[in-house]
Amino acid sequence: MPRPNAAQLAYGSATVVFSTVALLLLSRTTNALGIVVISAAGLLVGLLVTVTMPVHRKPAAPAPVTPLPRTDEIRVPAARVGAGADSRIGT
Repeated sequence: MPRPNAAQLAYGSATVVFSTVALLLLSRTTNALGIVVISAAGLLVGLLVTVTMPVHRKPAAPAPVTPLPRTDEIRVPAARVGAGADSRIGT
């Protein structure tokens, strides 16, 4: 199982605190057994929220795309220019 991220821990902790306080206020219990049961229920609800919360991961970098050779152009080799006697300007 992957480790929970910071958002999951924050939402789970807030759920534990708020659900436990809400259940204690709604039940109006004063005995120790009721407080223990409600606290355990709050922990289970917080754990459920932490585990079921969707994880947003960074998208992976796309693979480099190699361009395909263009087929619509015709390549003509350039004329070779030599440095011989026939390329002189002048005589």
